[in-house]
Amino acid sequence: MKIVAISDTHRKHQKLALLEGDMLIHAGDVSSMGHESEIREFLNWFSKTDFTYKILIAGNHDFYFEKISHNAKVLEELIPANVIYLNDSGVEIEGIHIWGSPIQPWFYNWAFNRYRGEDIKKHWNKIPQNTDILITHGPAYGILDKTTRNENVGCEDLLEKIKEVKPKFHICGHIHEAYGHIKQSNTEFINASVLDENYNLRNEPVVFEI
Repeated sequence: MKIVAISDTHRKHQKLALLEGDMLIHAGDVSSMGHESEIREFLNWFSKTDFTYKILIAGNHDFYFEKISHNAKVLEELIPANVIYLNDSGVEIEGIHIWGSPIQPWFYNWAFNRYRGEDIKKHWNKIPQNTDILITHGPAYGILDKTTRNENVGCEDLLEKIKEVKPKFHICGHIHEAYGHIKQSNTEFINASVLDENYNLRNEPVVFEI
């Protein structure tokens, strides 16, 4: 299966040149300020992309998703029928087990922030052992997480969980300037941020096969 991964489009999704594939994965931050109108406009575009499967998680900018996260009726109305939205949840597609979470370490009280330690660890503990593709908005510590200040800001507990579960792929975003991919042990790590640190559309969607 050919998969195209993107993240951190921040309302610039219309300018993307998407390559062909079977599945499109977005790792969060579809909006700028998280307004409902931004989310709906993105979902209208996302649902019409030419992929058999379309998978989405939210990011720290996507406040409206957090606001309605416990309202199943509103979520059902919001999410198009052909879009799979994951929030500490998973899906199996053609035998591939995929898990997605918008959670990331606390950063000035943005959406889906959790304090490091036990507060965030309880989310990572939900990740199933049979996960093939893990999607989180934020990166794991020390892997595609370095800022322009040369600081590693990823999540230590997420890294430990990945070492335990050993997914084939981990897709993230959040730290725009850390775009890229690297393989460690048996996991291919992908930071799919398409915007740079100045929010300019700079990076290509990442394509891989599983």
